[in-house]
Amino acid sequence: MNYWLFKSEPFKFSLDDLKKKGAKGEEWDGVRNYAARNNMRAMEIGDLGFFYHSNEGLNVVGIVEVCALAHPDSTSDDPRWECVDIRYVRDMPVPVSLADVKANPHLSEMALVRLGRLSVQPVTREEWEEVCRMGGLIPAP
Repeated sequence: MNYWLFKSEPFKFSLDDLKKKGAKGEEWDGVRNYAARNNMRAMEIGDLGFFYHSNEGLNVVGIVEVCALAHPDSTSDDPRWECVDIRYVRDMPVPVSLADVKANPHLSEMALVRLGRLSVQPVTREEWEEVCRMGGLIPAP
């Protein structure tokens, strides 16, 4: 299993919006960054991710699951752009703020700290477990 972080501005697409999509999930479309696209190409069905509200809130607010492998992004005619589908798993009992992540020495190398602008990021198992602990999920899902 691999772990990821998906960033979205909540006024464009929030965790609540994803919840409304149900088990079918939603295409994680519109990503136009090669590193983020390559991260999605590396994903497998069942991989888990944090859903992060960027710009407003700056919090890890939920957990999602990859439910469709990388495929052409329906919002682009350019075959270079691909995306995965994700679905809602659960809310974080306590949202984990960017400030708290940055203040935690165990997370100093996390992509969220080092590569702040990257919209789809890898998360190590250790980082996953630490953020889950900080958010009140023990043991980590």
